[in-house]
Amino acid sequence: MIKIDKRFTENLIEKALQSDRKRTTFNFHKELSDSLQRMINTMNTDTYVQPHKHQNPDKREVFILIKGKALIVEFDDQGVVSDYILLDRMSESYGCEIEPGSWHTIICLENNTLLYEVKDGPYDAFTDKKFAKWAPKEGDLNCLAYNKKIAKELGV
Repeated sequence: MIKIDKRFTENLIEKALQSDRKRTTFNFHKELSDSLQRMINTMNTDTYVQPHKHQNPDKREVFILIKGKALIVEFDDQGVVSDYILLDRMSESYGCEIEPGSWHTIICLENNTLLYEVKDGPYDAFTDKKFAKWAPKEGDLNCLAYNKKIAKELGV
């Protein structure tokens, strides 16, 4: 049994803080070929997840908040926000499911945020994500400004 408790999550939080990307994952699945990918994403506010979609094969993705606060945003093909949810225990919004083939991103709004993620597998680094050309690439200087712009537009 893998227990998701304070000791377990504190270790992930420390790894995320030490990471150049200010986030880390813990995989529960043993093989990348597993048809059901399960993981915990640990994130901080100074991380950026480039909008992307899972296509060919299309994959569902579920996020359930364990701790912290995160904005999950879906976009149309032109990069216009089409839907969003603020995951925050205080507002009693705990999770969401992203439709297969939907452009989306995660914007971390509170340090040490933990999200339990479930996604269709298998995982192949070369085909897993199609990144949006209308958004900054990870590592670009304006990544965090892009996150702030979206959050401000949504009143978050």
